[in-house]
Amino acid sequence: MLGMVVIMKTVVILIRHGETEWNTKGKFQGCHDIDLTEDGIGQAKLVSKRLDGKFDCVYTSPLKRAVHTAKIISSVKGIEPIIDDELREINFGEWEGLTVNDIRTNFTKEFEIWKSDTKEGPICGGDLSTKNASLRAKDAILRIVDANKGKNIIIVAHGGIIKAGLIALFNWDMTMYHKLILGNTAICKLEFDDDNNPRIITINDTNHLSGEYEVKDPNEAK
Repeated sequence: MLGMVVIMKTVVILIRHGETEWNTKGKFQGCHDIDLTEDGIGQAKLVSKRLDGKFDCVYTSPLKRAVHTAKIISSVKGIEPIIDDELREINFGEWEGLTVNDIRTNFTKEFEIWKSDTKEGPICGGDLSTKNASLRAKDAILRIVDANKGKNIIIVAHGGIIKAGLIALFNWDMTMYHKLILGNTAICKLEFDDDNNPRIITINDTNHLSGEYEVKDPNEAK
């Protein structure tokens, strides 16, 4: 039909990695390279079954908990995940390896500012702020979208960096980081139009786990 405008939709499915030992202990992992537990491997297999190979490509954070999850997902199609360094988890600096209670006790003022500051969300070292991480994540997601227009894209990353990416994509304030829960292997499905305007289709979808695994608060385990 003459004059008909075809809008190309690009689908991005953001997936948090499976469970790790530090997740079970409630420790901030950040850029520490912790692998999946046996339960984490089971979760990855369940989300892979849920996706059923209905995707064109898989991108992943370079950290092995994400790579392991991504390889289980991509193996269904016989493809290798593409490692993208900018999808790595937020670097929490001095807080890595600590629990929320440890941080609240030893970094009381800094912790409260991180949770309440709407503009930056400063962190003790590492990425320095939630905002810095959010801009990194947004840039990575949009770059991947630009390279795969009209495709169904899987991005396997981490609870922190996925939440940060959503904050930047939708122009939320930094405190939204603490108002979102993403369980292990949770699916967040986004749709982008030709101008890279995003819409949320689903968020924190863990139906594939069928009640077998507890959805843990990612503010306590990254």
